Amino acid sequence: MEAAGKSSEELGLKICGNGNEEELQQHLEEVLSDQSEDDGSVPSNIENRQRARMASGNSEASDTTETISNRPRAETDSAAKSGTEAELEESEKAGKEARLRSTSEPPTPCADEECVIFNGVTYLGCSAVNAPRSEMEAQRCMSILRESSQMSIDVVLSVPTTSEGTVRVLEPDGAEIAHYRVHRILFCCRGKQETREKDCFAFTSSHGNSDLFQCHVYRCQLLEAVPKIMFSFARAFKAVPKSPRSLGVYEPSGDDEDLFRFDVTLEVKEDDGRATYSAVPRDKQFFKLRKDLQKKININVQQLSNEDLTIERCFGLLLCPGRNVKHSDMHLLDMDSMGNSADGKSYLISGNWNPSDPQFVVLNTETPKNTRVFMTIAIDLVITGIQEPVRFVVETKAQIYPSSERFWYFSKKTFHEQYNLRLKQIEGSSPNEKLYEVLSLESQSEIDRKKASMNLPLSPARSPPAVMQTSPTPATPAIEEEDENDEPLLSGSGDVSKECEGDILETWGDMLAKWRQNLSTRPKQLHQLCRKGVPEALRGEVWQLLSGCHENGPQMMENYRVLITKESPCEQVIQRDINRTFPAHEFFKDTGSLGQESLYKISKAYSVFDEEIGYCQGLSFLAASLLLHMPEEQAFCVLVKAMFDYNLRDLFKEDFKELHMRFYVLERLIEDYLPDLNQHFLNMNIESHMYASQWFLTLFTAKFPLYMVFRIIDIFLSEGIDVTYNIALALLKTSRKDLLALDFEGVLKYFRVQLPKLYRSEQNAQQLLRLACSMKINQKKLKKHEKDYYTLKEQEMQQEDPVERLQRENKRLMEGNMRLEQENDDLAYELVTSKISLRKDLDASEDKADTLNKELLATKQMLVDAEEEKKRLEVESTQLKDMCRRELERTEKEINRNATIIADYKQICTQLSERLEHQQTAAKEELARIKGQVKTCDKCCKLFTENGDVKIEALPETPDGTENPDVQAVKKQLREMELELAQTKLQLVEAECKNQDLEHQLNAALSEIQASRNSWFQKTLTSIKEVTKKDSSSSPRTPTSTTAPKTPTL
Repeated sequence: MEAAGKSSEELGLKICGNGNEEELQQHLEEVLSDQSEDDGSVPSNIENRQRARMASGNSEASDTTETISNRPRAETDSAAKSGTEAELEESEKAGKEARLRSTSEPPTPCADEECVIFNGVTYLGCSAVNAPRSEMEAQRCMSILRESSQMSIDVVLSVPTTSEGTVRVLEPDGAEIAHYRVHRILFCCRGKQETREKDCFAFTSSHGNSDLFQCHVYRCQLLEAVPKIMFSFARAFKAVPKSPRSLGVYEPSGDDEDLFRFDVTLEVKEDDGRATYSAVPRDKQFFKLRKDLQKKININVQQLSNEDLTIERCFGLLLCPGRNVKHSDMHLLDMDSMGNSADGKSYLISGNWNPSDPQFVVLNTETPKNTRVFMTIAIDLVITGIQEPVRFVVETKAQIYPSSERFWYFSKKTFHEQYNLRLKQIEGSSPNEKLYEVLSLESQSEIDRKKASMNLPLSPARSPPAVMQTSPTPATPAIEEEDENDEPLLSGSGDVSKECEGDILETWGDMLAKWRQNLSTRPKQLHQLCRKGVPEALRGEVWQLLSGCHENGPQMMENYRVLITKESPCEQVIQRDINRTFPAHEFFKDTGSLGQESLYKISKAYSVFDEEIGYCQGLSFLAASLLLHMPEEQAFCVLVKAMFDYNLRDLFKEDFKELHMRFYVLERLIEDYLPDLNQHFLNMNIESHMYASQWFLTLFTAKFPLYMVFRIIDIFLSEGIDVTYNIALALLKTSRKDLLALDFEGVLKYFRVQLPKLYRSEQNAQQLLRLACSMKINQKKLKKHEKDYYTLKEQEMQQEDPVERLQRENKRLMEGNMRLEQENDDLAYELVTSKISLRKDLDASEDKADTLNKELLATKQMLVDAEEEKKRLEVESTQLKDMCRRELERTEKEINRNATIIADYKQICTQLSERLEHQQTAAKEELARIKGQVKTCDKCCKLFTENGDVKIEALPETPDGTENPDVQAVKKQLREMELELAQTKLQLVEAECKNQDLEHQLNAALSEIQASRNSWFQKTLTSIKEVTKKDSSSSPRTPTSTTAPKTPTL
């Protein structure tokens, strides 16, 4: 069967079958006749409507919860048949019904849910599919699971009669194995008739809230049951019940549970400059706010159903930018007023909102066009009978405009949200006292989102027997994961997306273009852009520019190439550390991989470069973060800049004095900003070095997800090392409530395990960094705390026993002496080794000098031989010039002679041509004259024809029949003349051939002469000729003969 696609109703389920139209009609008639026996009659057009539903399978299945209201079940399930038709099918149906229904019916899965029970069904398993609405994919799953399923389960299938029901898979004894909401089923089909899967059917549904779709496959013991099940699925999806639930009336799930509905109205007002507040416009589901203007928030809470609950007071009005925020992230607003309305039907709350507070900087920043920001408003209401305050959370959108913006036309519609408060009545201190326990509080928006999401609840007691993984299971978002184990988050975990909005990339591109023109000055907007985050595609370049690698970058890169060739005393420690650096990242997790090799080179090069610090544990995490964005040389340059220019190396110097000073400053800041948490730490004897040492030494790169790590490095390179205080305070502030509820071991475990996992979500990390950037720490106070620390240390040293101080100093000096002795021994060993190596180098140099001397002598001899060869070649060159000069003169003479012969030959040919033409003309004239004379003679004209041919009269034959002797003589003479003519023609052809040969020879001679004139040899001869002419012109002229030369005659 296939779901209808041509009807006006939009279906959410796609059912597909493989029988022809006659089989389909027969199955439908069987099902309708079964229903007619149970429920009565059906309208006459039910058959046509069902045929229209099943005929087309081209409509796209919908995965939402919206269904079109259809006829009630009593009308849909009944069937009308004629008496004759019912009698023909009665006998056939009796046997089928007996086989389909078992003797012992299992209990109905849900008492108030109408359903159809199918026995004799076997569950084969499920398979993950990529195309949930593909019949080919479903057929493939049925084929594989039908063939390869090793263990199957005999189940009872319960198919509801309405679209709001639940398909349930039961054990034979009635226990539920799994259930699937009908509106979450995307596709349903049966096996093809000509295959082994003809007794199977399958349906596809979504698994949880993820994008994973599973195809569940079943087999029926009776082949006739498959079309009935398909029809039940189609009817269930089409039928919408007219139940109280569909009309919006709640039916409690238990006798002791009550549902209370509330309507919350939100209104935001702004200062209009006339000492009053005006409502802000609201359009397209968002508020239009103007920045830098004082605001008021008015909330009206009204109960809609059930008995009245008395609202005593509002415990607090809170606000926070964003959505899905934690309760600890909300910020308290100043309450203006609270109380019941004049009619007593609702409760009014009003509060003041100062947009200049740093917590609301997002809601006070102008947003680009067509961009919205989320804001969350919450109220804590104290309700009579409920022990704890109930928090109503309102999420809405807003667009921030300039303070001078004027709205000429807008809508003043208020924001409405409905809430369902489910309470359970509990026993009170007195019989008449009603006390409630809050079971859940959900807004209508949350309910709609949950309906739209595809959730597949499976019973944990029994999982599917066969699971065929045809596609990888997508990982669920980190923010939704609740890890129950105590394993800490591996370093290097988390994915960082390279996608970025075009406007942000364009802004960064313009800023970088200006910055490259003047690298000595940072752009003004760089500070704010770094706080918002550097695009992943630009991080490598931006980090290098922020750290100042352009100043001495080439020199530092050249130093790196030299440093990696040297040995380091920390190589074993480095090798041990790199195996623990970013094990969750693909680039570093494999031993001996390219990432670990590059990390080893950088760590080793820095330990050689910074001899005072060497290598300290923790540097590899920062180096690994840099390696993910740039090559080794550039990463080393940025690491050196971060250690020296940003004073990060001071934390590792002199027994970590600078690090302990920062611990002291952090404790004082916690005391100033988080006094309750500071007191809790004091009571638990928790010191800052127990949790913050790794934060400061590794710059938060060791445990937190990569997205947060990269954002912290953005801000660190932009603002300096003091920003670590802001980040540490922000981490403690966001986790304050959790930390206050833990003991000593729980706090340490929280810092080690739970805290890094909170920021696997980019949204949580962004909120944390926004909070860190919004915290203003007074620099004077920081300097004062640092000064107090050093003063305290001096006082401790002064109050210390001199003997103990001297002993400690003596111990320190002895350790220094031992270290210097060790260094002295190392230097002595290095000196001896250097001398030995230098001696070896000297011997090698002497050997090389001897070799070079021998080569020099050989080279000199080769030079003498070359000079002699040069002289010999000069003599040969002179002789060659003379020979060329003589050859040139001879060639010129030959050319002149050939030119004379060619000219004479041309002249002779011309004369012969003219003579031939004259003779031909004379012959023609003579022939014409003779013809004229012949025509004038009566006797002669008889011998010629009109065309001028000779008339030959037949000679009389001889009496004996032989040929006339005169004729024979004439024929003989004619043959002789023909032979002579042939010989003459042959001689003529030979003469023409000779003539052509001479012409070819002439053309070849001309070509050779022309080529010789353009050849290198000709040019050489020409140059020699010119030189000869110059020489002859410079010599004395000989007297010329006065006799003129004779002109040769032809």
